[in-house]
Amino acid sequence: MSHFHLRHSTPDNGDGTYRNPVLRGDWSDPDAIRVGDDFYLTASSFHRAPGLPILHSRDLVNWTIIGHALDRLVPEADFQTPQRGGGVWAPALRHHAGRYWIVYPDPDRGLFCTSAEDPAGKWTTPHLLKGGKGLIDPCPLWTTDGTAYLVHGWAKSRAGINNRLTVHRMNDDATALLDEGTVVIDGDDLPGYRTLEGPKFYERDGWYWIFAPAGGVTDGWQSAFRSRDPLGPYEERIVLEQGDTDVNGPHQGAWVTTKDEHDWFLHFQDKGPFGRVVHLQPMHWDHDGWPVIGDNGTPITMHPKPIQGEPSTAPATSDDFTGGIGPQWAWQANPRPHWAATDNGLTLTGVPTDDPDLRHLPNLLGQRLPDGGCRAQTTLRLKVATDATAGLAIVGDDYAWIGLTRSGDTTALTCRTAQTGKPERGNGPERPVATGADTAVRVGVDVDPTGRCQFHAALPDEPTQPFGEPFQATPGRWVGAALGLFATGHGTATFDAVHVTATDPHA
Repeated sequence: MSHFHLRHSTPDNGDGTYRNPVLRGDWSDPDAIRVGDDFYLTASSFHRAPGLPILHSRDLVNWTIIGHALDRLVPEADFQTPQRGGGVWAPALRHHAGRYWIVYPDPDRGLFCTSAEDPAGKWTTPHLLKGGKGLIDPCPLWTTDGTAYLVHGWAKSRAGINNRLTVHRMNDDATALLDEGTVVIDGDDLPGYRTLEGPKFYERDGWYWIFAPAGGVTDGWQSAFRSRDPLGPYEERIVLEQGDTDVNGPHQGAWVTTKDEHDWFLHFQDKGPFGRVVHLQPMHWDHDGWPVIGDNGTPITMHPKPIQGEPSTAPATSDDFTGGIGPQWAWQANPRPHWAATDNGLTLTGVPTDDPDLRHLPNLLGQRLPDGGCRAQTTLRLKVATDATAGLAIVGDDYAWIGLTRSGDTTALTCRTAQTGKPERGNGPERPVATGADTAVRVGVDVDPTGRCQFHAALPDEPTQPFGEPFQATPGRWVGAALGLFATGHGTATFDAVHVTATDPHA
């Protein structure tokens, strides 16, 4: 693999400008709001627990993770094993009546609502607002005249229909819908439209707006629809598309207005193994009252920051596990208390399994893979009674890992891989390791800007060396690849601090 410059990379250029993307990771289907001087963002989390991450910013550029709205996925019993491709799809975040509200879809169960007084605090247990299969992408609107509405889309894989948006009347505390719903926009009636989804509902100067993407995740665009009545009829305009830029499928996100009344649009771009990264676009209004996003409807790369003077930061990736597991991590299913401890580094208790496939492992602890690549390193010790395995992995529809295996009296440094639909196999020769509770092996992976991975390791008293064949990371089911830690079998594994250093794609 080629060498590349490594540093902690943020979108803030340090000179009053920023560079897209502002979130270099799989913060899929973002929605954001401003409350006073603070901005909050949530994103879809699919099968991962905890779910519905909550991010905070003071300038729309520099973000930190402050918690999750879902400690565990519901119904509890259904998420004891990884439900890849299911779980929490595109949510909407709003502030109303002194509370924060998230309405989110589970495409197999319906639309759920949770709320909180403090976005970094405890959120209510989700309640089902509308049950059914294929209901997706809900967004509430509390209007200035005191009425409330909810818009949502449809997933053809579950409902048999899509490309249309439905609006319901809703009660004020988002506990009930008040009618059967009205299809307000049918994409089949619009030339060239396909997969109309992801609606966000707004009100401005006597107009009701639905911002909604169409055309699919990798190649789509962003449209805006407006009407004098929440139930339509709506007129339509495409307001953001790729054009001659390299930002494919720019769509689905949030219109946010700063305190000084400047408008901005946050949207995602699908980056394959790195997931859906988030861009920030300036937005203004033309003489006909339509939004103009980015550079006359195409994405910008650099721009002055919306608000000056905030310190440069980015969501955490490295973790020394002091005080617990950092909020950048999530399990592949609802966790159990005995899986992990953080008394001294991270200790993972092995979970016996008859299926070594990491895609099916509930106790895989993962985080988002930084867009553009990274270097991740940690030191691993395997403390075992009998057969056990532990390691560091890159997991999408294909996966690979490096770590330690103990079988009988033998401990070995091992690298393995699996392709979509195929069982795990060896990825290079094993190396015997001295068996002992304190035998430490440094393991890591270099991920280049294309998602090509090279694992490496340092055995005791040896320099770091490449280990195994290069591996091409792939996305998972609607998510980017995860950087993961795991332990299986009978025993425990300890991990020292995990250091994740993002690649600077502009070096």
